[in-house]
Amino acid sequence: MDEETYLIAGLGNPGPSYENTRHNVGFQVVDSIARSQGLSLDQNKWDALYCGGSFWGARIFLVKPQTYMNLSGKAVVRFADFFKISPGNILVVHDDLDMRPGRVKLVTTGGAGGHNGIRSLIHCLGTKDFYRLKYGIGRPGQNGFHAEMPVDRFVLTSFSADEQKLLDERMSVLAEGIKAFITSGAQQAMNILNAVK
Repeated sequence: MDEETYLIAGLGNPGPSYENTRHNVGFQVVDSIARSQGLSLDQNKWDALYCGGSFWGARIFLVKPQTYMNLSGKAVVRFADFFKISPGNILVVHDDLDMRPGRVKLVTTGGAGGHNGIRSLIHCLGTKDFYRLKYGIGRPGQNGFHAEMPVDRFVLTSFSADEQKLLDERMSVLAEGIKAFITSGAQQAMNILNAVK
């Protein structure tokens, strides 16, 4: 039986100045999955860094668009079209301002929620019906959390040491949930991921 093909895209901005910023949490997650499989996102195609492999019983492409966040959909749609990956087999990992730091949530469909990367994906894919794995980064100004920082600067600033430690601690459950998405379906993945508060 042929392996099913999946695309896991981590959203972020390219270049060292954006590395480990809150907006680049998607990059960190797909890099972590790649490392766990002995892979590296070092191939360049269609304005994206990517790697592909057979693991978790499927053919999986890990993708980091290099178009800057607002044009993320341009790269993802090229992979989806070329490899004939349906929206239901696309999982996009991104930051979320409206969830407290470290909270995790897997959702299907819905609007962009103010996230320009998701807005670009909806536009380019022509559908809202793809999976999004949101990682909470918190909203500055709420409960004294980075109260002095405007949102546009906040998302482009590096995680604090404690925030990065929390993300690092979450990597194993993020990988477990993404693996479940591939092997057992979205509902099982939601049972794992959406329990992380």
